[in-house]
Amino acid sequence: MVESATVERILDAAQQLFAEKGFTETSLRLITAKAGVNLAAVNYHFGSKDALIQAVFVRFLGPFCQRLEDELESREGKPATLEELLELLVALALEVSQGSSNLRVFMRLLGMAVREHQRHLRSYLAGLYGKVFRRYLQLLQDALPGVPPLELFWRVHFMLGAATFSMAGIEGLREVVARDFDVDASAEQVLSLLVPFMAAGMRADSALTDPALIAARPRRNGKANNHGK
Repeated sequence: MVESATVERILDAAQQLFAEKGFTETSLRLITAKAGVNLAAVNYHFGSKDALIQAVFVRFLGPFCQRLEDELESREGKPATLEELLELLVALALEVSQGSSNLRVFMRLLGMAVREHQRHLRSYLAGLYGKVFRRYLQLLQDALPGVPPLELFWRVHFMLGAATFSMAGIEGLREVVARDFDVDASAEQVLSLLVPFMAAGMRADSALTDPALIAARPRRNGKANNHGK
């Protein structure tokens, strides 16, 4: 119980400081001071700053991906529309976003991870959750047969960018809406508006014209899978 409480204090402190200052500018000394623990405790429970960053992301993505995997299992063999697939992500994100797994904070951290190019994080999370996300992406591809895989890759990241910007800055945006429209917008309402916006972009006609780019396929086991080879 004591160990668990210590781990939670470290994760709480790291999550808050990473969100405020970024990964590069947040030192382990700052984290230990805020958590009220010594450096030995961080090294004992996590081993390194990179491992601590990974643990902060797993805190949200662990339960999220487990719920996503459960949902995909229950829908096995059943065709899904694009809107259903997008609404599933929204519903699961809101479900997991409780207490320490705050969605606004997680989306802010996600944006920072991309900007600060945390390579170790992408590799680590791909190892843990790559299978379930590839399964989800295949359902997206099935729902969008006219979109080449390379273009789908970019559209998924454009979609994540819109969601990250909207959720990371949700408090400020809510203040603007309250001032300009006299409306109290909830995160749930914002995400419900985001779904048709994302669906329209995902469903747009392909903009690729280069046959080589249209034929490009993701690498599997280190080998390119192009033109059926």
